[in-house]
Amino acid sequence: MEQAIDRIAKAIDRTSSVSVSTQLRGGIEFGIASGELPARARLPSVRDMAKRCGLSPVTVSGVYAALQEAGHIEARIGSGTFVSGNAPAQVGREHLRLLDRKIAELVRLGRDCGIGPAELAMRLTMTRTDSSAPMCLLLAGNFHDATEAYAEAIRPALTQGDTLRAMTLSEIEQAPPEGIDLIIAPRTLRTQVQALFPGLPVLDLMLIPNEATRVALASIPTEARVVGYTYFPGFLAIMKAGILRFAPHISDLAMVVRGDAETDATLAAADVLIYATGAEYLLDSLHAGQIAFEYRHTPDNQSLRRDLLPAIEAARLALHEKDTAS
Repeated sequence: MEQAIDRIAKAIDRTSSVSVSTQLRGGIEFGIASGELPARARLPSVRDMAKRCGLSPVTVSGVYAALQEAGHIEARIGSGTFVSGNAPAQVGREHLRLLDRKIAELVRLGRDCGIGPAELAMRLTMTRTDSSAPMCLLLAGNFHDATEAYAEAIRPALTQGDTLRAMTLSEIEQAPPEGIDLIIAPRTLRTQVQALFPGLPVLDLMLIPNEATRVALASIPTEARVVGYTYFPGFLAIMKAGILRFAPHISDLAMVVRGDAETDATLAAADVLIYATGAEYLLDSLHAGQIAFEYRHTPDNQSLRRDLLPAIEAARLALHEKDTAS
């Protein structure tokens, strides 16, 4: 937690064309989306964060207010500011505890009937109930190719019969899908997605740079002049925080947003270019000796199995109980 806050503070670049408030908000959103700032974690006070980042308390207060309005953080009078809790995950843990108790009861009943663990397991695999009915899941994101790539990483881990559709927010707004049981989205999009599907549960998707990106970041020479390039000002701090997390050995890092006055000169002086998805055209202008690779996110596999899959099963059970009651 403290390391994540330090990286956010270190990522603030006052010489950038991107406002420091946008950078700070992006850094905090990256921490939330990657799980480095977990649900219910306490954030530094406005004054403490301002001191760490070298910003005015007014700037930090404005960022906190915007994050709170977006539903990412919450202020508790007398206690401080916290990353918003994840209600679906809590429901998932409650259902898992209930499942454990039911399994223990089943094992005891099997023992009373003279059935050992092996036969009991076989009987369970042969038993189908309505609560195991397939679910139709929707994965929401900002960019089509990236969202589809996230879905491809998740699909192999889903229960057989479940389907996962990938759509961007703009695609959803233009043609809202029907028959969806559950929404999955990066945590920073939770508020927007919930507004589009007010009656459906939304589960958080934790993202980290994918394996190829992490390997490439770790392989950058310590003395290299590194430039990160992105289309969107709001992604600058997210990208920079990720680079600093997985390549802490880099000492010369400059971040560029398309349209900056010194973009061409900065790119020409780079030893290593890290570009956001969609900026592949920069590869055509590389000179001899320059190295370039794409910065891309992927679902955090550990969070996928620890948090997301159990939450899906809890939602499946809740949906079954709702249908049964009606």
